[in-house]
Amino acid sequence: MDRSRRRREAVVAIAAIVAVTCIALGFWQLQRLSDRRARNAAIERERSLDPVLITTAAGDEVEPYTPVRASGSFDTEYEVLVYGRTLDGEPGHVVVTPLVLDGDEAILVIRGWVPFGDTTVPVADAAPPSDELTIVGFLVPDEGDGSTVPDGNGMVGRVDVRGIGSTLPYPLLPLPIQLTEQTPPQPSELPIPLPPEALSEGPHLSYAIQWFCFAAIAVVGAVILLRRERRAPTAAP
Repeated sequence: MDRSRRRREAVVAIAAIVAVTCIALGFWQLQRLSDRRARNAAIERERSLDPVLITTAAGDEVEPYTPVRASGSFDTEYEVLVYGRTLDGEPGHVVVTPLVLDGDEAILVIRGWVPFGDTTVPVADAAPPSDELTIVGFLVPDEGDGSTVPDGNGMVGRVDVRGIGSTLPYPLLPLPIQLTEQTPPQPSELPIPLPPEALSEGPHLSYAIQWFCFAAIAVVGAVILLRRERRAPTAAP
């Protein structure tokens, strides 16, 4: 087998390996896109349901993104601020306040956003009604693993239910509520309710296209190299 033939076989083998690998990665990204679309569709279905009444008995039986309603009283003594959250490009914090339910249990309520200058809890400009009230919202996933505990100023990096709950005198239900409305209404403009999570399809489609392009480049490059190899003059014996 002459040297030219070995080079051609090496080019074909390398191009085939690269192309097959890139195609496999492209289909993997398409599968991730399909999974993301299915997840988004499931969230949309959950959001379209009628609100479920949250009680201490039913708090463990509902899934994230389920619309819910609950009645109780806000305990601003244990309010926390999740720092470094933006709204429409403006820096600020998110106010999270326990809502104490019947039965001496509570659920964390993500009440909304306040400007960056509000750093003291409870936030006076965002004080809720002091009487019992009814809220409507939807459950959101727990952001933590129990390791994030509020500091001495009531600031915390994420909505970690177990971490925040470790500082409270009553048990918390496992998922927080993102507030959309309340009765009686909030007496002030703050906090500003947060919009629902945007359901993006992510970058998977563009990544898949890139991988398929890389596969095509590998094949086209191999063809060009093989043609050049054939046209190259052979050395005289």
